[in-house]
Amino acid sequence: MQTSGEIRACGFQDPSRVCTRVYEWTGNETIAGLSEWVIDRPIRVVVILILAWCVNRLARRTIGALSDQIRTTPSHPRLRVLRSLGPGGSEMNQSEAARAPARAEAIESVLKSLVTVVTFSVASLLVLGEFDINLAPLLAGAGVVGIAIGFGAQSVVSDFLSGTFMLIEDQYGVGDVIEVEGVTGEVENITLRTTKLRDLSGTVWHIPNGTIRKVGNHSQLWSNAVVDLSVAYETDLREAMRIMNDVADDYWRETHVDGLAGDIIEDPTVLGVQSLGDSGITLRLVVKTDPSAQWRVQRELRLRIKEAFDAAGIDIPYPQRVLHVRGAEPSADPRSLVGEDG
Repeated sequence: MQTSGEIRACGFQDPSRVCTRVYEWTGNETIAGLSEWVIDRPIRVVVILILAWCVNRLARRTIGALSDQIRTTPSHPRLRVLRSLGPGGSEMNQSEAARAPARAEAIESVLKSLVTVVTFSVASLLVLGEFDINLAPLLAGAGVVGIAIGFGAQSVVSDFLSGTFMLIEDQYGVGDVIEVEGVTGEVENITLRTTKLRDLSGTVWHIPNGTIRKVGNHSQLWSNAVVDLSVAYETDLREAMRIMNDVADDYWRETHVDGLAGDIIEDPTVLGVQSLGDSGITLRLVVKTDPSAQWRVQRELRLRIKEAFDAAGIDIPYPQRVLHVRGAEPSADPRSLVGEDG
C-alpha cells in the first residue's frame, strides 16, 4: 500500500521500483524522486542502447554471411545446373564467380546501412520516450518531412531499388556487353543508382537504374555467332554448305588445344538457306560460343569462309540491276544491258 509521500515521489500508476526502494530506505521524497532520474532511467537507456547494438550487430553478421554465400555460390541453382551441362560450363562459372564479390559488396553495404539506420532510429525514439518526451509531434513532423522528401526523391528511390534487385538477380555485371535503352556497350561500373556503359565508339553512358525497363545481356552463360553469307544463284548450295561446315569445324578443332575449351563450345551448325535475295542466296551458319566471344568468332569465320569460297571458285554476288533502255533494238542481247549497281 503506497503512502502519500511515496505517491508524491514516485507516482501513483506504475511507480519505479528504484524510486520505491529508495523511499523505503530513506523516507525522503526528494531523494526518491531524484533516484529515478539519476539511476533508473539512465539504466533503462543503457539497456535500450545495448539491445540496439546487439540487434544491429547480429543483423550485420547475418548480412555478412549471406554476402559470403553470394560470393561463393552462383546466382541461381538452375543457372548453375545449366552451366554444368555445357562444355564451357567451368569457364562460365569462373566468370560468374569473378564478378560475385562486387555484387556481394554492393548488396552488403546497402543492407548493413539500412539495418543500422532503422535499428538506431527505433532506439532513439525509445530513449526519448524514457524521458517523457511527447513523440506524437515528432512523428507527425517526421511523417510530413518524409512525404515531402518521398515526392521529391521518387526517381532516386526507384534507382536504388532497381539497382538492389539488379545486383541480387545478377542481371548483368562489370565486363558484360549489354543492350539497354537503345545503347549497346560494355559495363564499366555499377552502383545502386546508375550503370555506366562504354559503347563501341568510346562514348560513356550513365543510365539511371530506375529508367531501365528491359535489358539484353550478350555475355551471360553463352552466346551465338550467326554468320550469314550470300552466294550466286548458279552456286552448288550443298557444296557451299559443306565448305562452311568444314571451315567452322576446323576452327573449332584449332581452338580446342590439349583438351582445353576455346571460344567455340559446341559443334557448329549450318542451318541452310536463310533467304532468296535479289542478287544471291543467303546461307546461315550458327556457332555456340563463350560469352562475349561471338563477335570475334564471326569475324574470323567470315574471313576463313571467304578464303575457302575463293579457293573453290564460289562467288559472293554483287548487287545487280537490269536496265530497260527505250528505243533499244529488239534483238539486243538482254545480258548486255545488265550492269553493276552503283
